[in-house]
Amino acid sequence: MTRMVQCVKLGKEAEGLDRPPLKGELGQRVFEQVSKEAWKQWVAHSTMLVNEYRLELGTPEANRVWLRELEKFFFGEGSAAPEGFVPEGDKKPEGGKTPEADEKPEADKPSE
Repeated sequence: MTRMVQCVKLGKEAEGLDRPPLKGELGQRVFEQVSKEAWKQWVAHSTMLVNEYRLELGTPEANRVWLRELEKFFFGEGSAAPEGFVPEGDKKPEGGKTPEADEKPEADKPSE
């Protein structure tokens, strides 16, 4: 049977994680209060954080930053993207044009 939790991130009952994602008290807290859907959101957000801050997760300092952001994401004010971060889909190529802007409509293309 599926384990349900009252998810703190989504604010609704949803399918819970299969096991604690981390050791210790924080891992247990996440297990009890975070849904699979919210955890997937965290994985995407934390990947962005690791890349943007260039965190080396094997180091104690990077692990502290990652855990602090995880706690903020679920149980605090939320974990914000780094200043100046632009999501990949929102970035425009050099010159500010989208690739579609350079394409001619089918009617304007010369026939071959």
